Amino acid sequence: MTSPRNVLFLMTDQHRVDTLGCYGNPEVRTPALDGLAAEGTRFDRFYTPTAICTPARASLFTGLHPFRHGMLVNPERNGGGRDEVAAGQPVMSEPLLAAGYNMGHVGKWHIGRERGPEFYGMDGEHLPGALNPFHHPSYQSWLKEHGHPPFAVERPVFGTAQNGTGRGHLIAGRLKQPAAATVETFLADRTLELLERYAGDFHRGDRPFVLSCHWYGPHLPYLIPDEFYDMYDPARVPLPESMAETFDGKPEVQRRYSEYWSADHFDADAWRGLIAAYWGYVSLIDAQVGRLLSALRELGLWDDTAVIFTADHGEFTGAHRLNDKGPAMYEDIYRIPGIVRVPGAPARTVDAFATLIDLNPTILDLAGLPPQDPCDGASLLPLIGGEPPEGRDSVVTEFHGHHFPYSQRMIRDHRHKLVFNPEGVHELYDLDSDPHELRNVYAVPAYAAVRRDMTARLYQELLRRGDPAYSWMSYMADIGEGRAPDVDGVADEVA
Repeated sequence: MTSPRNVLFLMTDQHRVDTLGCYGNPEVRTPALDGLAAEGTRFDRFYTPTAICTPARASLFTGLHPFRHGMLVNPERNGGGRDEVAAGQPVMSEPLLAAGYNMGHVGKWHIGRERGPEFYGMDGEHLPGALNPFHHPSYQSWLKEHGHPPFAVERPVFGTAQNGTGRGHLIAGRLKQPAAATVETFLADRTLELLERYAGDFHRGDRPFVLSCHWYGPHLPYLIPDEFYDMYDPARVPLPESMAETFDGKPEVQRRYSEYWSADHFDADAWRGLIAAYWGYVSLIDAQVGRLLSALRELGLWDDTAVIFTADHGEFTGAHRLNDKGPAMYEDIYRIPGIVRVPGAPARTVDAFATLIDLNPTILDLAGLPPQDPCDGASLLPLIGGEPPEGRDSVVTEFHGHHFPYSQRMIRDHRHKLVFNPEGVHELYDLDSDPHELRNVYAVPAYAAVRRDMTARLYQELLRRGDPAYSWMSYMADIGEGRAPDVDGVADEVA
C-alpha cells in the first residue's frame, strides 16, 4: 500500500446501504460507487454515531462522540444543544492546513448554524441548511450562466397532516429541469473547479489536498428529473420486510412518529413508486461521483489520491412504517455505506465494526499526521492494509432527539442489539433469527442472559467514554425501575 498524499472525500445524506450494487442491490445502477468498492475496501459493518445530520457531521469533523462535542440536534430544531463547534475542540482542518494542505469543501455543511467551511480556513462557500439550496444565489447564478431552466417541481407527492386533514410533508416530485441543471451537477461542477486548481498545485509544487463534496441527497424530498424518477419500474421494487411492523412491545414513540410522517397514508404501490424514485436519486448522484472519479484519472491524480465514500446516516423509506429518520435505532438508519480506496491497497471486504468518527483519524493518517487529542476514533488504515481487527466486535451509538428531545443509547454486536430507552420500553433484537428487527425479545425469559450481558457491556462502554447516559442506567437500577433490562448489579459487574 502506497502513501497517497491527497484525499477526495465524497458524502451523501440519508443514504440507505441497500441502494448500492456493491452492497447487494441487483436493481439499482451505481457503476461509479460499485467500481470504487471493487478497487477499494468495503466496510460491511459501518455505522453512524447518531442518525441525524448535524451531530453526525460534527463527529466526523471533530473526531468526537456527539455527547462530547455537544452538537446534539440539527440547528433548525434545536432542543438545547450547541449551535456551533465549541472553541478549543479539535477540528480536522486545523492540522491539515498547518501541514500545508489545500483543503476545500463543496456542498452540504450543516455543522452549525452560521459558521461554514471558510470559517475554518477551507476553500468553499457555506451553503446553509439541511436541504438542497434551490434558491441560493450561487445556484441561481450558475443556472443562468449555463442557460438552464429555473428550479420548478411538478406532480409533487405529499403525506397527510397528522390529524388526517390537510397536506403533510413533501416526499417526492419531478423536477422540470434536465439532470445537467440539478443541484447535484452544480455541486460536482464546483468540486471539479477546485480539483483542477488543486491538481495544478500538486503537480507544480507537490502541495497535497483534501477535498470534500457533500451532496444533499438522497435525503427526502426526492426532487429529481423525469429521467431518474422513471429509471426504475416500481413493479420490480421489493417492499421492506419490516413494513410488517406492528409496534407491539415497542416504545410508543415509534407508533406516534409513524403517524407524524403519515407513513400509512401510502399503500404498497405508492411506496414502491417512492422507493423507485429514491433509487433514481441514488443513481443521479452516482453519475456525479463518476464525473469526479474520471477527473482524478484525467488529471493524473488517481495513483496519488485516496477516495472515501460514506453517508451521514440512512433513511427509513417506509421500513418499520416510518420515514425520514428519528427515535428508532434500526439498521435502516444507523448502518451506512463505508468505502475507502487507497492506492496500492488490495481490494477487500471488512466485517469489523467501524464508524464515521473513525474517518477523522483515517484522513489524518493518510496525510501522515497523528490523531488529534482528544479523539474518539481510530484510523482504519490497519484494517485496509489487512491487519486483524482488535476491539471492533461491537458498536455503541447515541441519539438525542429530532423534532423533540428523546435520548437513546444502543449497543450492537454480530448477533444482538440492545436499545436503552429511558423514556420508554427497552429493546433487544436477535439479528440472526430476526434480521428485520420486528420482534422485541427484551422481556423474553430465554434471552435473560443476553439481556444482562448486553446491558453490562453498554454500561461499561458509556462509563469508559464518560457519557453521562450511564447515570440513567445506574439511577434506574437504584430505584428498581421495571423498564430497565436487568441492570441490578451492573455497576458491580463492570467495576
